[in-house]
Amino acid sequence: MTTEHTAEHAPAATGDPLLRSATAKVARRLTPYLALLYFVNYLDRTNIGFAGPNGMNDELGLSEAAFGLAAGIFFIGYLLLEVPSNMALHRFGARRWIARIMVTWGIVAAALAFVPNAGWLYTLRFLLGVAEAGFFPGIILYLTFWFPQRERARMTALFMAAIPISSAVGAPLSSLLIEFGEGLFGLSGWRVMFLLEGLPAVVLGVVTWFFLTDRPGDATWLEPAERRALTTALEADDEHKASTYHVSIRESLTSGRVWALAFVYFGIVYGLYALGFFLPTIIKGFEEQFGTSYSLVERGVINAIPYAVGAVAMLWWARHGDRRGERVWHVALPAFVGGAAIPVALHLGSPAAAMAAVTVCAVGVMCALPTFWALPTAFLTGAAAASGIALVNSVGNTAGFAAPYVTGWLADLTGSQKTGLWLVGVAMVAAGATAVRLKAAPAPRRDSSVAPGRVGGANRV
Repeated sequence: MTTEHTAEHAPAATGDPLLRSATAKVARRLTPYLALLYFVNYLDRTNIGFAGPNGMNDELGLSEAAFGLAAGIFFIGYLLLEVPSNMALHRFGARRWIARIMVTWGIVAAALAFVPNAGWLYTLRFLLGVAEAGFFPGIILYLTFWFPQRERARMTALFMAAIPISSAVGAPLSSLLIEFGEGLFGLSGWRVMFLLEGLPAVVLGVVTWFFLTDRPGDATWLEPAERRALTTALEADDEHKASTYHVSIRESLTSGRVWALAFVYFGIVYGLYALGFFLPTIIKGFEEQFGTSYSLVERGVINAIPYAVGAVAMLWWARHGDRRGERVWHVALPAFVGGAAIPVALHLGSPAAAMAAVTVCAVGVMCALPTFWALPTAFLTGAAAASGIALVNSVGNTAGFAAPYVTGWLADLTGSQKTGLWLVGVAMVAAGATAVRLKAAPAPRRDSSVAPGRVGGANRV
């Protein structure tokens, strides 16, 4: 499968001043807003990582494995409804469906503030996944409606920068809410955090209904000539893919290549959520391991460092990939580096050295994520894109269940985080190796007269 357009097709994305103007306007209007939505989204799904070691586990009587189950059960509901949710977005439009998702997830996220026991915690975390299903792949699909293929990795990186920013800003924010929210409304600090971080999603859901535009043809905020130029470029992208690949909805759900991409994403996401849910616990463990002492807010600031560095690296790496026109090694190389770094962190003799290695792992995860999404969108289009992207995301995000649960279970079993984090390294390296292997595999073709693995000289996966 190719990762970018043919040489003949590429100039249309860069040589037309109307297209450049339209793309710039779209980027200024949509990308910051979508990143804000994902900031709130990612914070609401991962803030349990701060609640656990800061009162929730003790109050609800959760072991490490039980905490891992509560963190990961979110992804069961997410997995079950991801594909139908994305198909609904394709049918009803992004504006309506994303607004619906946000309002329902915000209500459930805020309701976590009132869980009386572990059973209700599991139930609401599961329902949070049900409510949120389709949001991320829906945005990835939505970006294909607005940006030509050669612009997509950079724009996806700008959107996905919300992950490290959410972690960098969310860590001290969540810590402050837990510390200074203690007793507010008669609630524990961790409950106040859930409540105050859940409500913004409801407000933004209402805003989304009025702010988003479904397609360029509906964008009254673009000049008519800009709308035509952008629509023409996007239609040329779709025609190029349709003439090169034969991927129906059914094939997008059964293709070995799509499932292999899902495995690549699984390995990257395994690293993302193992760090996201357990890094606050690991940092708290420095006190026993190295004899240090940190306040709650200091732990939040330390937790933010890997993600702040990761945000800068993510944007630079995605831009580098777009300029080079290469995708596979821009996914595989950071996966290899990040996977090798996390086990190293476990055997270093100081908190600073350990956090340096964790930061390298976070950089690897963040750099691999946005470039990865240029791979499935390079050969899937229309309804097949909706189903295929949702499948890759939902299967890949089973790592969101596996990573926290397995990491917590191994921590209970061995009394240490080391075994679980070694597994993180293995998963990431395996993801990188699979991406490289896909580069050598022939892609599905509509026209059998085209030489396998080549379309006008473009690189392939």
